[in-house]
Amino acid sequence: MSLTRRSFLATAALAATTEIDAQTGMPMRTLGKTGQKVSLLGFGAGSRWLAYKDPEKALPALDRALKAGVNYVDSASSYGDGQSESWVGQYLKTNKKNFFLVTKLGGNRTYDDTMRLFERSLKNFGLSQVDLVHMHALGNQDDVDKIFAKGGQLEAMYKLRDQKMARFIGVTCHQNPQALATVLERADLDSTQMALNIAQIGNSAPSDKAGKGMTGASGFEAICMPIALRKKMGLTAMKVFAQEKLLGKAAPEMLLRYSMTLPVSAAIVGMPELAHVDFNIKTAKAFKPLTPEEMKSLPGGVTAQMRASIDHFFSDHVDC
Repeated sequence: MSLTRRSFLATAALAATTEIDAQTGMPMRTLGKTGQKVSLLGFGAGSRWLAYKDPEKALPALDRALKAGVNYVDSASSYGDGQSESWVGQYLKTNKKNFFLVTKLGGNRTYDDTMRLFERSLKNFGLSQVDLVHMHALGNQDDVDKIFAKGGQLEAMYKLRDQKMARFIGVTCHQNPQALATVLERADLDSTQMALNIAQIGNSAPSDKAGKGMTGASGFEAICMPIALRKKMGLTAMKVFAQEKLLGKAAPEMLLRYSMTLPVSAAIVGMPELAHVDFNIKTAKAFKPLTPEEMKSLPGGVTAQMRASIDHFFSDHVDC
């Protein structure tokens, strides 16, 4: 029996059971086989957070989100060349770590460079362990080859998990769904983060293996999301607004609700203004899944030309 996109979403939604935190009112979901409860809205600590320029402005934004119930904080070693991690570490000097902390490692994809970057990350945070570390911004087949090579990045990731320097490991991608699908199938990972939005970037036809019978979807949503769900990985969405390129194609709350309606554990959003923090928290706390008709119509409003333009932008984009 062929699997239509509508029936797929209805079935997959079972994987995204939502609970409401009694103290904050924040919707919470389980991050796949990690078993961790994370907030439906995640705090993106990348370029949008660094846009505050000054930690005296940036740290109150983080604090505001955490006190409102956000408990997933997403940093990376490349964000400001360690600045994002250092700001989080500065926050932790005077505040208890009561959130799920994630960082991401890129570099040259070798074992040695990955271990070097991770040691720097721990120093920046002032911690001996992070909750989750991702291989950052998977690109093309060359990246895949480097990750799986002897002395490659995956060996380092396994060691970080085995030695409990990271509780969980994963991979992120916003460029190439075929490359991500390969890594998700071959590697033993706990979590993954991918671009999931109404433009369905990485806009290529689903392969028979990953998306046979699915209609109306393309890119990460059709090719990679089913693999992550089948392997019970934690799944988080990024590029919800496609670096603001989708603003104006739908109301911001609809863009956010689209990604949150997918069977993800959290949607990670950069929030460069306190007003954005407040708006996104309000949207998350009032979250209601979109209807199947809305899930179909919103992507239908993005022209092929715009999809191609967004794909081109993300083909070599790295948030730093």
